[in-house]
Amino acid sequence: MKENHRKAVILLSGGLDSSTTLAIAKQEGYEAYALSFRYGQRHDREILAAQNVAKYFAVKKHIVLDIDLRSFGGSALTDDIPVPKERGIAEIAGDIPVTYVPARNTIFLSFALAWAEVLEAYDIFIGVNALDYSGYPDCRPEYIDAFTKMANLATKAGVGGKTFSIHTPLIRMTKSEIIQKGISLGVDFSLTTTCYDPSPSGDACGTCDACILRLKGFRESGITDPIAYQKKDKS
Repeated sequence: MKENHRKAVILLSGGLDSSTTLAIAKQEGYEAYALSFRYGQRHDREILAAQNVAKYFAVKKHIVLDIDLRSFGGSALTDDIPVPKERGIAEIAGDIPVTYVPARNTIFLSFALAWAEVLEAYDIFIGVNALDYSGYPDCRPEYIDAFTKMANLATKAGVGGKTFSIHTPLIRMTKSEIIQKGISLGVDFSLTTTCYDPSPSGDACGTCDACILRLKGFRESGITDPIAYQKKDKS
């Protein structure tokens, strides 16, 4: 008798958080459908990483959608605004940085919700984190709660009695705890990328906010980060 797996849509950026989130979904027995976005970000390195991670975990299907947030700009990731470099941890946590992409998680979750409804998959996974993160407002638990309520009000499935759940398994974890969880689930972090501004060859810069938080997590875990860096922050 064929096992009946529950389906889930997992937002997959190719970073260590979303890769660990995918691993958790697989561990929990979900049939994984991965969704990534080419949204006008500064580089395509994360798309390659997402494709490699999706292949590594043998997801049922991986879709990379093209949307053009560069038409709006307003972020160092989608506009001609310098990426902040060599900031301290306190400074990173002190404000909403220019790497914030306006409404990005709302846009991504809306596409995930649309695909989930078509798949009759009522579980969506996203690797947001409210501890070791850069102050993005769309990573907070109250935002996820609000989106979940909207999802169940705004869909045919929701008004028809089905209930969508947005899973955020990393939301209360430190970066170190996320890395340790990923290692325990067999995540190959050499496949992942986190950098906002990598070199043309794909090496991480080592000094943007995302690299600094990633390297801090690996140091606190006592594990060597397997990806290549142009320069490693030592703070």
